[in-house]
Amino acid sequence: MTDAAVLSIRNASKTFGQRRALDGVSLDVAKGEMIALIGPSGSGKSTLLRSISALQTIDPGPGEIVAFDGHVQKDGKIDPNVRRTRTRIGMIFQQFNLVGRLSLFTNVALGSLGRIGFWRAALGLWPAETRQAAMAALHRFGLSEYAGQRANTLSGGQQQRAAIGRALVQKAKIILADEPVASLDPVAARRVMEILRELNQADGLTVIVTLHQVDYALRYCERVVALKAGQIVYDGPSGGLKRDKLIDIYGPEFEDVFWEGAPT
Repeated sequence: MTDAAVLSIRNASKTFGQRRALDGVSLDVAKGEMIALIGPSGSGKSTLLRSISALQTIDPGPGEIVAFDGHVQKDGKIDPNVRRTRTRIGMIFQQFNLVGRLSLFTNVALGSLGRIGFWRAALGLWPAETRQAAMAALHRFGLSEYAGQRANTLSGGQQQRAAIGRALVQKAKIILADEPVASLDPVAARRVMEILRELNQADGLTVIVTLHQVDYALRYCERVVALKAGQIVYDGPSGGLKRDKLIDIYGPEFEDVFWEGAPT
């Protein structure tokens, strides 16, 4: 792991049956970067994110993932001390991953679960710090008036903003967002991407976001990592991704991965 990196992936592979979802992927992420992971369906984007967050193991062998100063996993095994590292990594999912029957406030406050313990959270015994942080996050993202509403009564865009608020309450230093705008209309999607960019630029958080919409990757992220068949085929500035390279990455899907017009 280099001195400047907050996340380092070395030779990570993942096999599902006969399919190699990741094939010897190595990647360093510096503090404060905002990186888009792109690639066609089945390229390994979500598999890589889930491996970083220890939601799945990589294959046994030389591969390892290190975040901050501790291993996430190595040789196909989750590190036994990963809990401390995971509290600093916030995960945002395509389908929001909120508890629909609970209030928006409670869902956001659950970001503190790793610090206050399960039973205090289950009983709603939120410390003052958690209550203040949850309301501050809701207010910041224009959701404070919905704090008492059940999460499943709100729009997809509102729920996704709440999920980002939960990561703030968690005090995450790295945010992993797996297709966070795939279920949203373009207006809500732009708002979510603007929030992620704000957290990166104003709060200094490291953000890694998988995107199917390549124009959003080019607009909001300075660095783009493209995967194809489980391997990195491009890693560089978004401005360096020209039409020919994108056609090489996506093939027949090329025109389908832009919401607002493919580059010429």
